[in-house]
Amino acid sequence: MPVKACVFDAYGTLFDVAAAAREAAGEPGREALAERWQALANDWRLKQLQYTWLRAVAVAHADFWDVTQDGLDWALEAQGLAGDADLRARLLALYWELSAYPEVPEMLAALKSAGFETAILSNGSPEMLRGAVSSAGLGDLLDDVLSVEDVGIFKPHRRVYDLVGKRFGITAGEVLFVSSNGWDAAAAAGYGFHTVWVNRAGDPVDRLPWRPDAEMSDLTGIPDLASRL
Repeated sequence: MPVKACVFDAYGTLFDVAAAAREAAGEPGREALAERWQALANDWRLKQLQYTWLRAVAVAHADFWDVTQDGLDWALEAQGLAGDADLRARLLALYWELSAYPEVPEMLAALKSAGFETAILSNGSPEMLRGAVSSAGLGDLLDDVLSVEDVGIFKPHRRVYDLVGKRFGITAGEVLFVSSNGWDAAAAAGYGFHTVWVNRAGDPVDRLPWRPDAEMSDLTGIPDLASRL
């Protein structure tokens, strides 16, 4: 059955999650951050993800914005920057304006021109996702933005992936799902989606019961792949 919709994870897939720390590090007076922004960005993202998994397992759901702040607080303390309230506020403000990866607009435009439905499926709250999409100028290139807040549990719970079929009235086999998180792409493959892992860092594949159908270093090849499925 041919693919009808191409659905993307947001953070780390369409939007550069390291952009907030990188941009703040380049601002005057941020010398301490400039020395360790990469470590901070990595810690922040890792804890953000870990807290979503733990909350899902513990049935203790919270808005992704709360989880994002908790992850940042841990990362700031780990990097010896916990006392800088101005830095914390600046990083959180920048997170609402994350840059899209350079290939994203052209890739989405190519999918739309080819007749595919396009959407985001993300752990992010609706408000966060609207901010990111608006800041990146992607609104006209997406048919919908789906948030886990509609089901009250984070990925990779199956109820999150259910949102795609309910929204577009299609089967799992008619969906190409793309994520920069190997575990997300793997779980979506287990759900029945065609999946692509965007492995920008060249990481090893996650040892899980399922594996992504394809692996790419960026999103450039998505339109061609979608047209061949």
